[in-house]
Amino acid sequence: MNDGSFRAVVMVKSINFDLMSAQEREGVEYAYQGFLNSLFFPIQIFIRSQKVDIGPYLDKLEKIRGEHDNMLLALLMDDYINFMDNLAAQTNIMDKKFYVCIPYFPGVDAQKAVQSSKNILSGIFGKKEQVITIDEGTLENAKDELRNRTQAVLGGLSQAGVLGLPLNTQELIELYYDAYNPDTATRQQLKDFSDLTVPVITKGVGEAPRPNLSRELPS
Repeated sequence: MNDGSFRAVVMVKSINFDLMSAQEREGVEYAYQGFLNSLFFPIQIFIRSQKVDIGPYLDKLEKIRGEHDNMLLALLMDDYINFMDNLAAQTNIMDKKFYVCIPYFPGVDAQKAVQSSKNILSGIFGKKEQVITIDEGTLENAKDELRNRTQAVLGGLSQAGVLGLPLNTQELIELYYDAYNPDTATRQQLKDFSDLTVPVITKGVGEAPRPNLSRELPS
């Protein structure tokens, strides 16, 4: 960021709270309360509504309809396609996405100093651009800290049944572009929660190399 701080963004999947029983709702609320109480850093929850372009979806349905020989099924698909086409023409079909923004400031004192200097300079000289230089060590420390905070957020939200995925560079670029260009960006290609997998680690064949023990002993 311009003030020398860092951010990580996690996309989270919503849960249908209304369809839960009273006991399930209470469990989610207690889990979310425990998650908030466990945080030692601030977070920002960002909810974004976006217009959905159903053109590709309708094109896919048209292709499927043309491949079916069943006339009754083809007629039903025609009615559904016409219904969706009219619905898209009369109203905006919106989609909501949820994000958690995780900040990290290299130093609280530095953060206060930068903010106070901004206020002073703004009052005396007007708006002035601040130039912040980040060294390699600070960057690596920030990456490690943000990685730990991201894992803490993911673990805490998972207790409430909310899944999350940290966004990489390309996905952040797409998110920023869509947020600042809502009229031109109608589709946002981000990770699909259905592709969530857990890597399986298995033991390798044989023994691990031990170079320190493979050297010959002196005669």
